[in-house]
Amino acid sequence: MQSPCFKCVCCQNSQENKTHTSKISTIITCHREFVDAVASSIQPNSHFTNHECLPSCGELFASLKDAYPHYSQTNLADEIRAHEYHHLSLSKHVCLDYIGNGLFSYYQQQGKYHPTDDSIASSSSAPPPPTLQLASLNEPFFNISYKSVSLSTQLLYGGQESDLECKMRQRIMKYMNISKYEYSMVFTANQSCAFKLLADSYPFESNHNLVTVYDHENEAVEGMINSAKTRGSRVVSAEFTWPNLRINSRKLRKTLGVKKKKRGLFVFPLQSKVTGVKYSYQWMNIAQENGWHVLFDASALGPKDMETLGLSIFQPDFLICNFYKVFGENPSGFCCLFVKNSSISQLNKSSTSLGIISLVPVDAKSFEDKYASPSSSSSTSSESDQENSAEFQEIKQVSDQEPKKITTLFEVLNWGNKSNMNRSKKVESNTSTRSDELECRGLDNADKLGLILTSTRARYLTNWLINALTRLQHPHAEDIHHPLVKIHGPKIHFSRGPAVAFNVFDWKGQKIDPTLVQKLADRNNISLSCAFLQHIWFSKMYDDEKKTILETLKSSDHKKCGVSVITVSIGMMTNFEDLYRLWSFIARFLDADFVEKERWRYKALNQTTIEV
Repeated sequence: MQSPCFKCVCCQNSQENKTHTSKISTIITCHREFVDAVASSIQPNSHFTNHECLPSCGELFASLKDAYPHYSQTNLADEIRAHEYHHLSLSKHVCLDYIGNGLFSYYQQQGKYHPTDDSIASSSSAPPPPTLQLASLNEPFFNISYKSVSLSTQLLYGGQESDLECKMRQRIMKYMNISKYEYSMVFTANQSCAFKLLADSYPFESNHNLVTVYDHENEAVEGMINSAKTRGSRVVSAEFTWPNLRINSRKLRKTLGVKKKKRGLFVFPLQSKVTGVKYSYQWMNIAQENGWHVLFDASALGPKDMETLGLSIFQPDFLICNFYKVFGENPSGFCCLFVKNSSISQLNKSSTSLGIISLVPVDAKSFEDKYASPSSSSSTSSESDQENSAEFQEIKQVSDQEPKKITTLFEVLNWGNKSNMNRSKKVESNTSTRSDELECRGLDNADKLGLILTSTRARYLTNWLINALTRLQHPHAEDIHHPLVKIHGPKIHFSRGPAVAFNVFDWKGQKIDPTLVQKLADRNNISLSCAFLQHIWFSKMYDDEKKTILETLKSSDHKKCGVSVITVSIGMMTNFEDLYRLWSFIARFLDADFVEKERWRYKALNQTTIEV
């Protein structure tokens, strides 16, 4: 006979198993209900063959809200957009070409409107646009200047920095949940500079391997690869299975498990910024257990996604993240490279690197001067000296190649409170010092919305878009099955990322050049991106499709095989109307003569002819 204690344990274990099974069942049910809701967010079992007969935006938005009763809980994002990003509605500009972390809001940039939390919560109507002439008179800005210093030296000794840099560093590390006791940070001109900076400093001479996990061509990663190869590194790229483009796990495990004392660098993004495929955190853990250094690329993550990372658990050696200026206004900005303090000693100390920058405050009185030095900069060279240096010339060349990445930062600081602003010059000069506060309302708005709201909203909108695009069919194409749009990567899925890669096909089944679609979208005030999927692995089942879908991209030194695609990114300020406008624009390709009509229309208007 079993003892009472043993019975109790058995009952407890049985109850825990039932609870665990119940949770799994609940998750599966939620996923199924979500997919069913996606299908009902547009007229059930309907396909659209005529762009002139699409349901209205209001009608489909009502269907979306009926399918997702909780969507109304994300209205705070619409209210913030109406108050602080009024230019998106004013200009009717749909921005789907970048994702990430915006530092400032549009009204903060204009310097005229700073809504309080109460005003956002109580009203959804947008305030009138500010007067630009008046707004520009008293705006403080900051610029960037370049340093010629090794990464390890900058991390170890830092040098003196301006109050602006210190506060910007603190704000960003707080936003990303990164502790200054665990990581050190440098500002870089852009993502490409951050990757090259690390590549030049990483000891590839002794740690010979570089493994990357990108399903698309990435200019910044290519720069790191080229730098590593010149120093004798062996470069391996993860492969992605067709058609869902998930990681080929068997091959990657084999690569990371190679038996060598010093492995090298493992470069890993948590999700693809092109296809929206999400990858498991465990790849970082597997790499670390096998002795690899890990570079975590957080550039593809949306606002507040860092809250799910759990850096205290995985603690990558290096981390890179982008920050741009104002959403829908100016996506240029800077990049941040984080290095774990215990990993700094691994870097080469003699490698002088390009791309490290300083944030330089400029007060309103000296705004007419194009250049200013930090109040306590470690470098004493003048701008003219920088112009004549080889380092500056090389940076300038990079700047010319990437005009959107390396530019002067025109962002607004919130200088103190009203009492400080109203003090007399005598009191200010003799009895007190003003407390300059840096206000990043873009980051503040992301904090206000929070992870659950932003991720839920993005999930609703992303999956609605996929559902809507796949409902577009060429007229009389049922028998030969020529859909207008083909999605590359995950389709409708509960846990996919907020990025969608797709292509548009004509009624003959021929792919329309993605760059042409991008140009025509731009004419309609819709900003899209183009990308090139690569490192695709086809099983024998897809041999026939492989022959028809793969393209060859010629570069300066070799050829690459892959698939060119259109990609859209759905961010914190994206709303339903944005996606409806994209959908209705794509639907115009159902007209077999749409491209030709556009060519002649712009030629008649005496504008640049679009080459097909």
